[in-house]
Amino acid sequence: MVIIHIKHKDESQFLIESTLGTPIENLVKSVVDMYNGRLKIGRICAEMEELAKHGTLYPPEILGLTEEQVEELKLTDPWGEKSIPSGGFTYWKDPVGRRNGKQPRKEMQDVLTNAVGDAKEMISKKLVLQECQKN
Repeated sequence: MVIIHIKHKDESQFLIESTLGTPIENLVKSVVDMYNGRLKIGRICAEMEELAKHGTLYPPEILGLTEEQVEELKLTDPWGEKSIPSGGFTYWKDPVGRRNGKQPRKEMQDVLTNAVGDAKEMISKKLVLQECQKN
């Protein structure tokens, strides 16, 4: 077994374990999949943080419109009416206008925040340093 240290410039990204017999094409695919997966987890975490602050996203036809434009075009947010956060919500307007402002209560925000924290810990670049220090 071989442990490969993946870096971007001088910054450690992650470690990947492989064998000497692994073809380069397969190894490159594994590294790309791992790197893209970490980026995807980061994007999901960012969206979950925004969900905790401002509720669910508006549908695509409402995104980017002002409240006046939405009223004028008589558009509605059907999912916003169906997707009420567990335990209720408080209204906290999204300054960017991407979300409906139905902020979950503190208990649900804590659940989301803890899940984001756990996910970020699992993909943390600090894990590489810890593993390198062990060896």
